[in-house]
Amino acid sequence: MGSLALFLRLVRASIGSQARYPASALLLTVGQLLGTGIEVVAVWALFHRFGEVQGWRIGEVALFYGLVNCMFALADALGRGFDVLGTEFLRTGAFDRLLLRPRPLALQLMGHDFRISRAGRLLQGLGVLIFATYQAHIAWTPAAVAIALLAVAGGVALFLGILVLQGTLAFWTVESLEIANVLTYGGVQAAQYPLALYARWFRRVLTFIVPLACVAYYPALAILGKPDPLGAPGWVGLVSPLAGFAFLAVALRAWGRGLRRYASTGS
Repeated sequence: MGSLALFLRLVRASIGSQARYPASALLLTVGQLLGTGIEVVAVWALFHRFGEVQGWRIGEVALFYGLVNCMFALADALGRGFDVLGTEFLRTGAFDRLLLRPRPLALQLMGHDFRISRAGRLLQGLGVLIFATYQAHIAWTPAAVAIALLAVAGGVALFLGILVLQGTLAFWTVESLEIANVLTYGGVQAAQYPLALYARWFRRVLTFIVPLACVAYYPALAILGKPDPLGAPGWVGLVSPLAGFAFLAVALRAWGRGLRRYASTGS
């Protein structure tokens, strides 16, 4: 069985185990949808009161919001194993069993707990994208669709890289650190709004350290056909999502270093 086939089998097993309790899975999904939906209401209330923020209207911001929430929903479903690595694997010794399997550890962890409930955030993000399409009169040409798909793929890679780094830290701390939520949930909140609204130092963090702007802000500008108020050329949005894949590659290198440090739990 190839690595990809094993990963798909683990995902099917995870979904199957959750499907044994359909009411629970449905309620968790609906809860995720409603919980994240409150954020949409807050954004709507802001623009309903002020009309626009520094020239940005609600339809344009809705595009940022929908894209980043779709990215995070997919990454969160895939990266749950890294999120609980310290608690469920390192502390209990279950990680040793993964090491015995001749398959990539990263794929095993990605297929460990593929949460159905994350579909709630994904559906919410898709719904906001539909709203943005009509509100901002977005023309979904083949080029715009390609940019959006590349942006989502780069965003999934970026958020997955953050979760991989969170799991890597557990090799030193044993516990899974909640501080990583600053980059995951905090990153989602930051990327929901145009980069131009933030201070210069924060824009640099979101562009060069944790490149959330590269997977959300610049591609969204390219889709909208809107010039960047900060002066970036238009072609940046076509290539900037690649920064998400680069971030994931760096995170996996760090993962390898942490893995070499692991000395088992003993017996």
